[in-house]
Amino acid sequence: MYVVKSPLADTDLKTVSEALQGALLDLVDLSLVAKQVHWNVIGPRFRSIHLQLDEVVDTARRHSDTVAERASALGVPPDARAATVAQGSGIGSVPQGWVKDTDAVGTLVAALGSVIARMRERVVATAEADPVSQDIFLGITADLEKHHWMFQAENG
Repeated sequence: MYVVKSPLADTDLKTVSEALQGALLDLVDLSLVAKQVHWNVIGPRFRSIHLQLDEVVDTARRHSDTVAERASALGVPPDARAATVAQGSGIGSVPQGWVKDTDAVGTLVAALGSVIARMRERVVATAEADPVSQDIFLGITADLEKHHWMFQAENG
């Protein structure tokens, strides 16, 4: 049962809803990964990386809200429960305990790279189905690629 009726055709709605749900899971997990590393980073570059990680958290949280609200606007209830995020995220595991600053940067480069690759797939998948959602994915991808570049530059 749909409480909110989407203006999209059913086939387009299926494509877009899967893209939005996947993006939501990746963004929520990205915010969790960045926060976990943020709490545990150690090393000579602690402060700068610690602060940079919070920028990723803020970006991921802001975009996850936009994605979830877009899904709701299309009549698709977003699902970011912990079990759903754990099952559906494309991000690999994060080291437990203290994380050396160079390893923290590597972890974020990998996590961002994974999410960016999946976002780019969503950009392509939604091009015809829903240019409005595609535009959201384009903005997210641009922001994540900026973070990706900056973290890559950290370990030069």
